[in-house]
Amino acid sequence: MKMDLNAIIEQMETGDQDAALVALQTYTKEKNQCFTFSKEEEADRERFGYLVLGFLNRELQPSCQLACLETVRILSRDKYCLEPFITRSAMATLARYAGISVVTATPAHNQPEEGQEEGEGEEEGPEEGEAEVVKEASPPSENPDLEVIVEALKSLCNILLHNETGQVVAAELQLMKGVAERLKQCHDPTWNHEVRFFDLRLTFLLTALRVDIRAQLAQELHGISLLGNQLEATLGLCWPDTLETARAGLEDLAPEELPHLSRQQTERAMEILKILFNITFDTAKRKVDEEEAAEYRHLGAILRHCLMSRADGEERTEEFHSHIVNLLGNLPLPSLDVLLMPKVQHGSIEYMGVNMDAVNMLLEFMEKRLDRGNKLKETLLPSLNLLTESARIHRETRKFLRSKVLPPLRDVKNRPEVGNALRNKLVRLMTDIDTDVKNCAAEFLFVLSKESVARFIKYTGYGNAAGLLAARGLLRGARDSGVYSEDEDSETEEYREAKAHINPVTGVVEDEQPNPMEGMTEEQKEYEAMKLVHMFDKLSRHNVIEPMQLSSDGKLREINQEDLQKLVHNPILQPEDPPGSDNEEEAQ
Repeated sequence: MKMDLNAIIEQMETGDQDAALVALQTYTKEKNQCFTFSKEEEADRERFGYLVLGFLNRELQPSCQLACLETVRILSRDKYCLEPFITRSAMATLARYAGISVVTATPAHNQPEEGQEEGEGEEEGPEEGEAEVVKEASPPSENPDLEVIVEALKSLCNILLHNETGQVVAAELQLMKGVAERLKQCHDPTWNHEVRFFDLRLTFLLTALRVDIRAQLAQELHGISLLGNQLEATLGLCWPDTLETARAGLEDLAPEELPHLSRQQTERAMEILKILFNITFDTAKRKVDEEEAAEYRHLGAILRHCLMSRADGEERTEEFHSHIVNLLGNLPLPSLDVLLMPKVQHGSIEYMGVNMDAVNMLLEFMEKRLDRGNKLKETLLPSLNLLTESARIHRETRKFLRSKVLPPLRDVKNRPEVGNALRNKLVRLMTDIDTDVKNCAAEFLFVLSKESVARFIKYTGYGNAAGLLAARGLLRGARDSGVYSEDEDSETEEYREAKAHINPVTGVVEDEQPNPMEGMTEEQKEYEAMKLVHMFDKLSRHNVIEPMQLSSDGKLREINQEDLQKLVHNPILQPEDPPGSDNEEEAQ
């Protein structure tokens, strides 16, 4: 049976529950998949919203409660008709049905607000400076109706997503505290997947949209520990050893033998990862104390297990791993040593006696994103930055990555950017039009080269390397600051034989080119030099180019007229290679 909105409103205005129930069920059935609304009915929808909220503040039979909340969920999709739902009273009502309203005990100010039903004042937050006792409020019935809770949570999510006033009211009502109380019950079988998922979705929206709530969850509510426990419970983990996780009951299985995570496990885990990302966004930029460092290492161990787990389907697995990589990039760098802590087992990738399964997984993930070539700044940089910083601080990680990305050089016939090896792909990125992408790729290879200019040029060619070297004032060679282990000679026979014939700019052996000045007299050479000077001068004066030269500090500076005259009579000689640079290589 189809019923127009005015007829539904008329049924609601009678105040009869049975008539209202039929009308609401008709509306929700018809509009359940509706996400766009006509502008002409805006006023009617607002009126309808007020009527539904009026019903929710009465004693209702469970079926009518559910129908009202389903209606609110549908109406709250329309961001232009949220007025009925963003008042303090309305959101307190929805929070009560969601089971997350916070009861506060205050010494005064217990009178209800204007337009508020008697008894609703207990759900209001305290005035500034008042004592506050927080506990979880009970749902409308003794045995919580999970469908009612889920519909109320969905409605709150819609309101937060679409309306800033609703976000402010949510903060005032301390909804984060209410949700946190239920998140602590991560092992309670009362709560099904949908309740847990929308608790997490609501938490994600609160932390994404409100900086104050982000800080509240991280500090006051101990969010790292709270959500770490939630993630641990979601995945069903146990701890066979310090900072080493396993799937409970499957401790003896290798990572590749573990069953895939279910769709529900993956959905909840990804929400948790997104919330953790929100509340750890500034962690890498500040110092953490000893207690926080322990929490982050504990979380890092759980994330390592996540990284080695697979979801149901390749696409979902990649999305899951993407959230893990994003979060790992927020953690303090010293805590990332937990990625290397598990013992080497049969089938593990071992390097220098260390389990490199997690690092290898990160490298494969990065290469997959690189091969896709789509939105590299958003998709590639998180994993590339993570690998760079891990390599910078962990010697074993750097050596392993170098063995994979910059193995001993044998191909001296093809340019560094030509080919399908990972090194070739990364060198091509060093001339990408996106500055962040090219800088990040160059930084990764520079760190793997132990910040040695000679080695960096050897693997990338001077032309590709010039951008990073110029930015760091290293165009004259030498080594940038950095603490690395001693080098050992690891040049291949092929490279050693061709070394004298390699063009450092291109990084390959090129055919001998005829000398264009052969047979010229000194006067002719000087004439050609002056001709070149005048051409540069003309281009410079017309702002076509800006001639530069290398200063004594290794950085580029603009060439002036006096410099041009000096160059004619005293050409700058190329600096000698720094001693012990090109022939010293790191042991693999």
